[in-house]
Amino acid sequence: MPTFTALTTLAGIDKAEALGAAMEALTPEPTGVGVFELEDGSGLWEVGGYFQGAPDAAGLALLAALHGAKDFVVSELPEVDWVAKVKRELTPVEAGRFFVYGGHDADKVPEGCEPLLIEASMAFGTGHHGTTQGCLKLLEAAIVGGVAPKSVLDLGCGTAVLAMAAARVWPDARVLASDIDQVAVDVAQANVSANGLDGRVTCLEAEGLDHVDIAATAPFDMIFANILKGPLIGLCDRITQALSPGGLVILSGILNEQRQEIADVYTACGNSVVETLVIGDWSSLMLCKSV
Repeated sequence: MPTFTALTTLAGIDKAEALGAAMEALTPEPTGVGVFELEDGSGLWEVGGYFQGAPDAAGLALLAALHGAKDFVVSELPEVDWVAKVKRELTPVEAGRFFVYGGHDADKVPEGCEPLLIEASMAFGTGHHGTTQGCLKLLEAAIVGGVAPKSVLDLGCGTAVLAMAAARVWPDARVLASDIDQVAVDVAQANVSANGLDGRVTCLEAEGLDHVDIAATAPFDMIFANILKGPLIGLCDRITQALSPGGLVILSGILNEQRQEIADVYTACGNSVVETLVIGDWSSLMLCKSV
């Protein structure tokens, strides 16, 4: 059966979330709905749905009109074996001592590295994106600099690759991996198990830092936040409060043109920039909380 997407944009998170919720009541109903902020400084949000079969064009037009959105653009997706495609295109990634790979490349794992297995079927946040690579390289810099945290939080963890990397190099640290999406949490837990790190990384569903285990473990000596500009700025105060004095925060999901604004926000909250890393269009920052 062919798969279709229906995409639109509109201004404001409240309107976007309301439209996303309304899409779920369509017949035929979408198999999934996403609401994302466009990272181009426009202030627009993208709302999209995936459908098994053609969506109701009249219903989409009505929803767009009611919520002040642009007309939906409907596209039919080609039938693709996505797992096979990912296996072909996702080659192993080396970032410092870390080697991120899929099971199909297990024979390529070099001696002396810290291998992190992420299967192709769980491929969001594999290490191929410049943001994840940036975080891993800044983590390597922290390790080389002698950092040895007792507690680590991977906020918005996706596949939990950053949490697993921390758990590998700091076996005595308490490591939490949280995500707002339960599907991501399930993927993270599967990856933790596949890498033999059960009991070393705790995976949690949490909105921001709102979870009893996060509160009980804080303050953290290191926090990863590889998310987006809006949440990074919105969570600045809480992330800083959750850091130990002298603790490190590694931020990414930052377009190069957003880097200075985010650095200024975190500096104003009591952090200082330790290192900046640019990979392609993306920037990663490591900052230290003032003692």
